[in-house]
Formats: sequence, structure tokens, C-alpha cells
Amino acid sequence: MEHLLATLEHIVLGNSLRAWGLAALAFAFTFVVVPTLRRIVARRRRARLDEAARLGRPMPAGVDLVAQLASSTSRLFLLTLALYFATRILALPPRLDHAFEFVIVVTFWLQMAWWGVEATRYGLNRQLGQGDAADATRAGSFEVLLFVARIAIFSFALLLALDNLGVQIKPLLAGLGIGGIAIALAVQTVLGDLFASLSITLDKPFEVGDALTIDDASGTVERIGIKSTRLRSVSGEQIIISNADLLKSRVRNYKRMRERRYVFSLGVTYETPRERLAEVPAIVEAVVRVQPKARFERCHLMKLGSSSLDFEVVYFITESDYLVFANVQHAINLALLDAFAKRGIDLAYPTQRQIVEQRSVSDPS
Repeated sequence: MEHLLATLEHIVLGNSLRAWGLAALAFAFTFVVVPTLRRIVARRRRARLDEAARLGRPMPAGVDLVAQLASSTSRLFLLTLALYFATRILALPPRLDHAFEFVIVVTFWLQMAWWGVEATRYGLNRQLGQGDAADATRAGSFEVLLFVARIAIFSFALLLALDNLGVQIKPLLAGLGIGGIAIALAVQTVLGDLFASLSITLDKPFEVGDALTIDDASGTVERIGIKSTRLRSVSGEQIIISNADLLKSRVRNYKRMRERRYVFSLGVTYETPRERLAEVPAIVEAVVRVQPKARFERCHLMKLGSSSLDFEVVYFITESDYLVFANVQHAINLALLDAFAKRGIDLAYPTQRQIVEQRSVSDPS
């Protein structure tokens, strides 16, 4: 026993064999047991999520968040943590101890930053999409907010790491402030698009899948990015608009229409008898009311035109879908042609003489 104790006190590389043995045990315990616990927590979390989905009730937020953070712990951090506990037992040369300290501090704050990002991701998931960040209508908002949060969290972690390593960060902050102003002036267009993206994310004037008209561009929103928003036009091409320019424009969001108002004109000939003219509003109203998704508003003789008596018709489509509107208008046009033909009401069109007169007016030569 005394021989064994004497052997344990034998000095190797500045430390006794006992110290080396304790350091090895601390390293093995940290690098083997802790990852095993992490895998157990990850499996339990998946099982709890499946059970919660089956029962139709969410997991407690605190428990789920802690389990997700444990699952997102990197093996590099666990290795560094094991080295930390091992080196606390050993007496190392100053340069080697300083190198270990540098690695430990940097890895620790990187892991802190990653945990902060994961916590932010978790919160955004619950707020924006109830845990499904990949949903098409939420992906753009999620991406922009997470991008800004990632920059802020990693910047803060970098400053804390430098402070722990003995770097004076106050002059650095002052320099960053001056440099930040210069950079902001240089990339103000990019920053404008970034803040416009945040405005779109928070205010939500439109979402992925909405049908928009922006000035002379029309299309369906495919993606809301950090710098630009992308539309897919009806003719198939992709339209890319910077977020800053988009917010300066007047945007028409057709998907959020509760109903669609439509106005069109009917021109009948001047030879139409007066009693037939009086029947036109009733005929139009009857034709429109037959359509289940149309609501009649009015029909009036509004204009005595150069070649026709012009009736103005107004009705509403109770759905915002353009295809529904086109089908209804198609059916109304066919029904009006049949109804007018049965009552002997002729639709007006320019005669050859009127066409010649119009050409002579438009072309004095």
C-alpha cells in the first residue's frame, strides 16, 4: 500500500500520477456521461413530442425549451468542458494554461451564443408558426427575424469573450461605433432593405402566397427575403423587388379582398324602343342574381354615346378568387346575349361610316 501511495505521488511533467489519474477520470466522466445524458434527453423529448401530438396538447414551454437546448449542445463544447475540469486539477505551464483558457473561453461563449439562437428560434417557432418554421406563409418572417437575432447574439457573445480574455472592450466599442457609422453610410441601401424587411415581417402587409399588384408588376409572393421580395407573375417569370422600393410603392393585396366589385358597360342601339330600354335594368338584374356567387348592385342608362345608349352595370363577386370572377362574368355575358336576343334588343357596334369618321378625326391629314 505504501509502495502504491508512493507511486501515485511520483511526479510526471510537473504533476503527480494521482493528479493525472483524477484529471483523466474528470475528462472521461464529462466527455462520456454528459453526452449520454444529452442523448437520453433528446430521445425523451422526441417521445414527449409524439405523445403531445397524439393527445392534441402542447408540451410545457419550459420543459421543451430546456430539452431542445440540451439537444443542441455541441460535442466541441463537451470536449472543452471536459478539458476544463481536467486542467483545473493539473498544474500546467503558463503558456499551455493560457492556451487552454483561450480555447475554453471562446468555445464557451460560442455555445452560449448558439443556445441563445436556439432559444430565439424556439420562441419564433411558437409565435409565428406553432413550431413549424418551414411553413410557406411564415418562412420569410422567420428567416428575417432569426437573421437579425443571430447577428445581435453572436456580436454580444464575441464582446463578452474578448472581455473575459482581458481585452479592453471600451475602446473597441468606441471604434466600432465610429466604424459602424461609416459602414452604415456605405451600405445604407442594404440596411434600408433589411429594415424594410423587418417592417414587412412585423407589420405583415402581405404574406407568402398573396396575390399582389405593385405599380406595373403583378404576381404571387413566393419568398420574402432579407433584401428582396420575389413574385411569380401570371406569365411565369419571377419578379424581384427590393424591400425598400416595395414599401415606397402602393401595394394592392388581392388575396385579402372580402369581395370583388366589377363595373362594365352595355351599349344598345338608338333604334331600340323606349319600352325595351326600360326593361334592360330588370333583365340585367335577373341575369346577375341567378349566379350564386354574384350580388347585384345597380344598372342605369348612364350615357348617350355617339353610337350607342350605354348602360352601366355594377355587381359584386362574393369571393376574391379571380378565376371565380372570370367564370361568373363569362356566364353573365352569355346569359345577356340570350336574353337580349329573345326580346329583340340589339347591342350596338360602330358602323362603317362611324369608323371612317373616327379615322378622319384622329388623322387630320
